[in-house]
Amino acid sequence: MDRYVYKIAPAELWRQAEAAGVFAGAPIDFKDGYIHLSSAAQLAETARLYFADEPAPVLIAVDAAACGPALKWELSRGGQPFPHLYAPLALALVAWTAPLGRDGTGAFVLPDLETGS
Repeated sequence: MDRYVYKIAPAELWRQAEAAGVFAGAPIDFKDGYIHLSSAAQLAETARLYFADEPAPVLIAVDAAACGPALKWELSRGGQPFPHLYAPLALALVAWTAPLGRDGTGAFVLPDLETGS
C-alpha cells in the first residue's frame, strides 16, 4: 500500500475545507458517492485530465493507512485500481498540502511526493 494517496482540489474549495475542519468533497465526489483520490503513479495524469483549466489547484497528501476501511482501491480509469475514500476527509488525515505549480509550458510540476516541497 502507498504511504500517501493524493487529492487535487481547487484552492477555494480547499480553503473552505480548512475553515470547516473537514473536506466533504468536490462536485464529482458528491456525484459518485466517494472522494476521488490518486496514487503517486496516477497523479500527473489525473492533474492533466481533470485540472488543466483550474488556475491554482492544491495537492493534498493523505495518510493512506490512517484512512482505515473507508479507503478502498477500486478499478477505474483504464482498468487501474484507484483509491476512493468513502467518508469525509478529516484534516487530521492530511500529511501536507502544496500548491500544484506549472512549468513554462503550462504543464503541472509535482512537488516531492513525500514532503510536499
